[in-house]
Amino acid sequence: MDPLLLGIIVGVAFLLIVGASLAIFTGGGQQIDNRLEQYAGSATLVETVETDLEFGESSPDMADRLDNMMSSRDFFTTIRTRISRSDVKLRVAEYIVLMILLGLGGGILGYYLFDQNFVMGAIGFVVGTRVLPIYINVAASRRINTFNGQLGDTLNLWVNALKSGYSVLQAMETIATELPPPVSKEFERVVQEVRLGLSVEQSLDNMLRRVPSDDLDLVITAVNIQREVGGNLAEVLDNISFTIRERVRIKGEIQTLTAQGRISGTIISLLPIALGFLLYLINSAYVSELWVMEEPFIIPQVFPCGWLVIGAGLLMILIGGLAIRKIVDIEV
Repeated sequence: MDPLLLGIIVGVAFLLIVGASLAIFTGGGQQIDNRLEQYAGSATLVETVETDLEFGESSPDMADRLDNMMSSRDFFTTIRTRISRSDVKLRVAEYIVLMILLGLGGGILGYYLFDQNFVMGAIGFVVGTRVLPIYINVAASRRINTFNGQLGDTLNLWVNALKSGYSVLQAMETIATELPPPVSKEFERVVQEVRLGLSVEQSLDNMLRRVPSDDLDLVITAVNIQREVGGNLAEVLDNISFTIRERVRIKGEIQTLTAQGRISGTIISLLPIALGFLLYLINSAYVSELWVMEEPFIIPQVFPCGWLVIGAGLLMILIGGLAIRKIVDIEV
């Protein structure tokens, strides 16, 4: 049997065994009284409440322990933060397993699509492992942009609720009820965390960690200052709302003016790759000369010149794409 195929089968079997073990040995959900008792006086109160709000009351014990153990590492903490910002329903362990499976799928596809070439199989594995992180990052960016676009209307509703005599928490409940996601979902989480025992400041800081927005940071700072020293919060939020609406309008104009440059950068970056793939489908023997182990060599029998050509081409594409992106990325 092909060694690569055998290794893939063994890896998939190992992942299936791990998944089956988790399914067999995980228990049922904890009772709400035990959860509330765990929250009281805990040093990890913020993390615990966020975990329970994200996965619900019926989360398996063993899966939660595995996720918390992995999330305690700095590397996995970054992954958990990305998942939280994208609002994708995945645990850290599930994220890792799914990324490995996608990498194996990409490796198999690259290996057999390019005449059982190990180099293309390795490239396919790397590309496959990047699919899920790219999706998570795109989902997080889209969610944050949507949140920023809704923040002006959110502040208007908040100001009107405060002027009507509502408290800060009651105004946030109104936002969670009346506005669409993701704003409503984030403020609903804030209200739930406050009901579970967190302070308003901690809950707002958790929301800022899930939605890293400069506009939201300004709003939270204003709310925290008002709760400490007092003042007319409705008037402050009204002024912030006007500033945010103007910033959103200017950002929209900039996006319109730079749309041609951004599309041009995407097309220029993808065109050489698409053209190379098309040429390979038309005449695979001609294009495959770039990666075959034949003369001339940079390092004899180790590093042919074709690999250097491919690497230089990809490097120039990357540099050009980053340069265009830097030009059209205008901060407001």
